[in-house]
Amino acid sequence: MKSENGAVTIRDISKKCGVSVSTVSKALNHYGDIGPETAELIRRTAREMHYVPNIAARQLKTNSSHNIGVLFEDETGSGLTHEYFSAILNAAKDEAEKLGYDITFIGKNLGGRSMSYLEHSRYRKVDGILVANVNFENPAVVELVRSELPVVTIDYAFDSNSCVMSDNLAGGYSLTSYIAGKGHRKIAFIYGDQTSVTNKRRIGFNRALKDYGIEEPEEYLVQGRYHDPSKSREATRYLMELPDPPTAILYPDDYSYLGGMIELNKMGLSVPKDVSVAAYDGIPMSQVLRPKLTTYRQNAEQIGQLSVKKLVEKIEHSRTCVDEEIPVTGELLEGSSVSQIN
Repeated sequence: MKSENGAVTIRDISKKCGVSVSTVSKALNHYGDIGPETAELIRRTAREMHYVPNIAARQLKTNSSHNIGVLFEDETGSGLTHEYFSAILNAAKDEAEKLGYDITFIGKNLGGRSMSYLEHSRYRKVDGILVANVNFENPAVVELVRSELPVVTIDYAFDSNSCVMSDNLAGGYSLTSYIAGKGHRKIAFIYGDQTSVTNKRRIGFNRALKDYGIEEPEEYLVQGRYHDPSKSREATRYLMELPDPPTAILYPDDYSYLGGMIELNKMGLSVPKDVSVAAYDGIPMSQVLRPKLTTYRQNAEQIGQLSVKKLVEKIEHSRTCVDEEIPVTGELLEGSSVSQIN
């Protein structure tokens, strides 16, 4: 039997399964105080009956929309084609759905009307916000992060909020140690925008050089830009035209290396015969390049999952949740772009 409007209710499921309404509610909300066989029977029956939760009623009862806002802005214009952040956000979406939440992207315009990020978030009645790849000096971002809404930042520690980020210090150290372990002593570093991510990678880079007793010439450190092949192309030419050019170059990320690859080819230089290269992120493209690129793979999937779990904890357990920085370890992917030298 269905309700008057034809929708299946938990009362219908309880009659079908021969259990109480409260037992059905507990099973559908994944509470652990009912038997696993009963819980599975209820969930299977709900699927077979095409049960859909009454979101409006749930919002009235719990004062929650079960909707998570995502603020993501990419100045390079890549948007959701940005390999690293798209992997994070896809994993975040999957995890949110498992926990019973939807995802809404937060912007500055709605139907032609300009509004702040905070206004948009309140309009959509989101329960919390994931913030990734934005300019944290933007007053509109600061306003949102410091509002009453629970916030978790991704890959950037800001204002004592919870943050889930790749262990960039370990990544910078691991890549540099690998290159130095291959005998290289003239290692250049094209680093990205001036952020806490870049700062930690540079510290890891410098620590590895120190451990190997390498004195780094200042001209081997060149600022580029994340996800910007053109900047890496310019930096590559500068480095290789130095009177004493490096034998290895570390790029800001795998995608930026494409610019360096083009410029090295244009200069008639071969990788790794004439110069070794390595990069960061471990996106799929890096493993189909020839020679295969040595890179540090960031665990984007785990970053996305943990970001949502932490945000849901802040939403549902605000009185006991502690803000924290959660590091996520990646792994070195050894390719054939770094040569062994004497």
